[in-house]
Amino acid sequence: MAFERINQKDWYKVLGAKPSDSLAELKRKYQKLALLYHPDKQEADVPAGEVEERVQRFIEIDQAWKILGNEETKKEYDLQQREDNLTKEWPLHDQIYLEDMSWNEDEQLYTLSCRCGGNYSIFKSETKDVSLVCCDTCSLVIEILQ
Repeated sequence: MAFERINQKDWYKVLGAKPSDSLAELKRKYQKLALLYHPDKQEADVPAGEVEERVQRFIEIDQAWKILGNEETKKEYDLQQREDNLTKEWPLHDQIYLEDMSWNEDEQLYTLSCRCGGNYSIFKSETKDVSLVCCDTCSLVIEILQ
């Protein structure tokens, strides 16, 4: 289940969770919030505007669980978050085509030397999911062009 990347919400924040939380911990936090905001669990005397807000919050909580409760979509989301954070926090050094990097057949690894003497490395298995690669010794980042 792929999901679009549109000014992505922080789904961990929606659940009051951290990326390091286990699946069981994420589920516990989801269930607690789902019970709290579920439309069937609301008291009858809640003002109409607040009912709508609570329904929206419940939908948001449910969406967060759909993404974070599935190992595959959680991994994809985490990779996108990591990439978004890199572009915000790290200077983009260069844009490089994969074929311009050195290929190591034994390790199934692409590498490129950084100006600091370190290396940018990306495993062949990661090339579909990752487009930004950090240098292993400094803060520079390259973008891999497909």
